[in-house]
Amino acid sequence: MTTANAGRAMSRSDAVAMWFFIVIGLGLVGVTTWGGVTRIAEGFSTGAVEVPAVFVGTEAQAPIGPDGAMRPVELSSAVLATDGLSAAGRGALVLEQLVLIASVATVIGCLIAVTISVMRGRVFNRRNTALVTIGGAAALAGLLGVPFFGNMVANDAFRAISDGTFDNVILSVQVPPLILVAFISAMASTVFTIGDRLQRETELLV
Repeated sequence: MTTANAGRAMSRSDAVAMWFFIVIGLGLVGVTTWGGVTRIAEGFSTGAVEVPAVFVGTEAQAPIGPDGAMRPVELSSAVLATDGLSAAGRGALVLEQLVLIASVATVIGCLIAVTISVMRGRVFNRRNTALVTIGGAAALAGLLGVPFFGNMVANDAFRAISDGTFDNVILSVQVPPLILVAFISAMASTVFTIGDRLQRETELLV
């Protein structure tokens, strides 16, 4: 596919949609970066830091009985508030946000680069194949790295609140999204690899 052919094939609505995608992508990167920086600043503030935490087999009391009577429930998740995070916990919080920002920026940056390449008339080439592969790897790294460091922060919060007497060291990773992203990334890389090969073979025949 040549640039001229791609230009004639792309309608004005296609171009508008692609530019809209680029603007939205840049906005997501900005929002993610702002949220990450705010979270890091909160972690180093003098006040209490709210930390999401996952529980396993932990019983608590909730006012869900008649007239608000307390009844036992099993906690699955909660938000802890502590001002006693250690240096290691604060470091994990920083790494959690940096991994989140880096993964989102890399994924969106790669997709925007591919979009611009398509707008210029090149869909299947080695550069776009590499960009799709890098974007998929960044997405997987984010899905694994963010909860990993997040659980480190949560475990440090448990230590601070209980003086080390409450043991709740677990690693929570959302498996379905991880499998879905891995499948989509592998499929996209395969499609672009095959498309690149067919593109080069077609150009040799012309």
